[in-house]
Order: sequence, then C-alpha cells, then structure tokens
Amino acid sequence: METEMTTSPQVKAGKREWLGLAVLALPTILIALDMSVLHLAVPHLSADLDPSSTQLLWIVDIYGFLIAGLLITMGTLGDRIGRRRLLLIGAVGFGAASVLAAYSTSPVMLITARGLLGVAGATLMPSTMSLLRNMFHDAKQRNVAISVWMAGFVLGGALGPAVGGVMLEYFWWGSVFLLGAPVMALLVITGPILLPEYRSEQPGRLDFLSVLMLLVGVLPVVYGIKEYASHGIEATSSLILAVGLAICAAFVLRQRNLESPLLDLRLFSSRTFAAALAVLSLSMFVMAGAQFFLAQFLQMVSGYTPMEAGLLMLPISVMMVIGIMASPGLAQKIRPAYLMAGGLAIAAVGLFILSRLTEDSGIGMVIAGGAIMSLGLGPTPALGTGMVLATAPAEKAGEASAIQETAAELGAALGIALLGAVGTAVYRAQVQDSIPDGTPEAATAAAEDSIGSAVAAAEDLSGDTKESLLDAVRTAFTDGIQISYTASVVIALAIALLVATLLRRVTPTLEEEGEAPQPEQKVTATGDQAR
Repeated sequence: METEMTTSPQVKAGKREWLGLAVLALPTILIALDMSVLHLAVPHLSADLDPSSTQLLWIVDIYGFLIAGLLITMGTLGDRIGRRRLLLIGAVGFGAASVLAAYSTSPVMLITARGLLGVAGATLMPSTMSLLRNMFHDAKQRNVAISVWMAGFVLGGALGPAVGGVMLEYFWWGSVFLLGAPVMALLVITGPILLPEYRSEQPGRLDFLSVLMLLVGVLPVVYGIKEYASHGIEATSSLILAVGLAICAAFVLRQRNLESPLLDLRLFSSRTFAAALAVLSLSMFVMAGAQFFLAQFLQMVSGYTPMEAGLLMLPISVMMVIGIMASPGLAQKIRPAYLMAGGLAIAAVGLFILSRLTEDSGIGMVIAGGAIMSLGLGPTPALGTGMVLATAPAEKAGEASAIQETAAELGAALGIALLGAVGTAVYRAQVQDSIPDGTPEAATAAAEDSIGSAVAAAEDLSGDTKESLLDAVRTAFTDGIQISYTASVVIALAIALLVATLLRRVTPTLEEEGEAPQPEQKVTATGDQAR
C-alpha cells in the first residue's frame, strides 16, 4: 500500500531518524575507505595477478571514473524509483562486487569487479545524502546530520591506510575488499527497518540518451584531468578533455529541451545553490591538492612507508572532523558565510606553514600545518552541503546531492591536477640543473620525470651518488610544493572573500534571507513508513 504524506520543515527527527543516520554513515565510511586501501594493496595484487601497466591503471582508476560519471544519473534515478530502494540495491551490488574483487583470479576479473563497485558506489552516495534531506526537516538537526555524514567520509579515508595495512599484514590482498560485504549486509538488514522511503510524486520518464551522454562526457573530462596530474598538460590529454567538455555542453543543451530532464537546470537559478556549489568545488580543489603533496612529502622526502604516512596524517583528518562537527553549533551564533570565510582564513594560515616546508622539516611542522589547514576547511563542506540541500526542493534532493558530490569530485581532481602541474613544473625546472655529475643516464631520466621515479631509481645506486641524487630531487620537490602551497594560500583567501560576498545573506537555517519558504512537499511513502 502506498500513501501520500505531507512533510513539514517544523517536524523534528526522533530516535528512529538518528539510528537511521548511523545506518547511512556505514556506506559513506566504506566508500571513502575503499578509495584509499587499494593503493596499499597494489604491490601485493601486482605480484599475484601480474597485470600489465595499462591493466593496473584501470584497476586503480575505473572505480573513481564510474562513480564520477554516474552520480547525477543515480541521484535522479533515486528520486524516481525511491531513494531507499536504490540504496539497498546499491548495497547488495557493492557487497557482491566486493566479494568478486576479493577473489579475483585475473586482472580482467579485478577490473570488472572494480567497475561494478564504482557503479554500486554511485548509487550509495546520493541516496544517503538525499535521505538525510527528507529525514531531517528541522534545519538545525539537518545540519548536524550532514556534519556526521561528512565526518564519516573523512574518517573512512583516514582509516584506509591503517585498516588496509593491518589486513595486508595478516591476510592476502583480497581481504581489503571483503570489508564491504558485512557492512553492506548490515545496511540491507537494518535499512528497511530504520530508513523511510521517498520518491518524487511525478518522476517523469528517464531519458536514456541523456544518461549515455553524461557518462560519455564526464569520463573523458575526469580522465583528462587525471592525465594532467600524472603527466602535465599534453596535447592528447587536452584533446580528450575538450571532447568530454563538448559532449557535456551538448548534454546541457539537451536538458533545456526535455520535459523531464535528467539534470534540472532550474536548480541553478538559486544564487545560494550555485554559489555554494562553486565554493564547495573550490574548497575541495585546495584540500585535495594540499593532501596530495602532504602524502608525497611524507613518503618521498621524509622516507615514511605508505602505511606510516597514512597513520601520521590521522591527526590532520581528526582536526577536519572537529571542524566539521563544530560547524552546526557555531553557525547558530556566527553567520554561516562569515564562519566559512573565517575557517578558510585559518586554513590559509595552515597552508602558509606548509609553504615553508623544506627537505629538513620535521614531522611536527607537517602535522601542525596540515592540522590547522584541515580545521579551517571543516566548516565549508559541512555548511556548503547544507546550503545545497536546503535550497533544493525536497523532491529533487537526490539530484541536488548528486550534483554537489560531482562538483566536489571534479574540484578535487582539478586540485590535484593543476596544483600538481605547478609543483611538477617547478620540480623539473629545478632538478635539471642539480643532478650530480656521474649519475647514470637512466637515473637522470627518472629524476627528470618525477620524484617518485627518482627515489625508485636511486635504490639501484650506492654511496655518494645515491645520496647526492636524493638530496637534489628532494630539494627540487620541496621548491615545487612551496610554490603550490603559496598559490593555495591565495586561492583559500579568494574563496573566503567569495563566500563572505555571495553567501552573506544566508541565515543559520542555510536558506537565503527574503527567500519565500518552500511549500510543504508531498512525497510518496511506503505505507509502513508514513507518519
């Protein structure tokens, strides 16, 4: 039996909704964890499956590619068929694909499993956030719920190296994927009990050509950006990126002429929605670029293993969680725009500290700079996400969530690519004049490519030649990250000014002053969930 129910923003969530939030945090933590554990497992699975270099790239990248390419499609699909239903379907798929990945016996089998994990992951992310939009109608409670959701994502990424390291210490490489099976089983069992079902009352027909255009457009964009990060700006990657952008532009034009578009462009007519998306994307740009360099500095310059580097970055992630969780309460006393802008200014202080790193800097300076940066960046994703959801109609929550997550994904990819390109350009310019005489030709070529290649090549050298080469590449690398972090300081301050200007009229409820309140939304609910 299905009934219509009217939801009011005045209704406060009870015990059932807060337990439901705990359930929704599970896939969030797992998705973030799954993104980070694979890098630790690569040497082990490479020894076992012997993939080619191309196959190894697909094993690593296909998961993120498909998540980015399918987020909007899955968010819209959830609005049409039911957000809880899509979440549970995705949970079953993610659990099954996790088992398939764990027991893969060939590179092709693992690539297929990782691809299925990406498809399933794309259903989970917008479903969880859009359900929060409909479970927590009170603005204060919703802001807390979103902060918990965001904190789960940060913690999942932070715990990945530690959890993955322990699993690889005692079990085989496939064990890191099995983490998904019991978590998803718990979600499938508890989800129907604790989570209500919501779907749009008039969903319209799903346009499959739009789905194809979006996937075919986003994948080249993400691939081109990642190539920039890996190899710098080259003609081939630029062409691939341009093709993707052209297809995305054609997709947007098609949406304007459809009665039931896959992407409702009217969402962007809200200044708060559009500005919050821009701010979220730019803050992820800074955050991802900064963390990318930190991980490399700890491993390539300071000499820590990937697992040790991950553990050392835990305090940095914890500070971001503190910044995220403190935001809802502070936003009741400080205008959200000014809280976000102040946080970004604090982040700029941390980034300035990191811009002073040298090859001789101790771990204390790294953690201090990273922690201050993370604490300051915390309010922006927490409150910015709340603004996106608060300004979107309830029946479009899945679509709005997917747009927000896609913007964050692209912002992070661009941050790694463009800030990485700046650092790489400085590194290559510096290292060419500092490679010591007598260095073998192969090691010289490796050093001119990247610090990672240089450190690997140095393992085949000995004595003064090895130490001189390592000193040269580490100095060049720190010169590069100093420039990149300095650019990040400027960008963070520019975002702070943007926030304080464009979002200053947003109230503690994360809606704009003077904006007419949204009418009560009629949503279709399964009978046992109607209140």
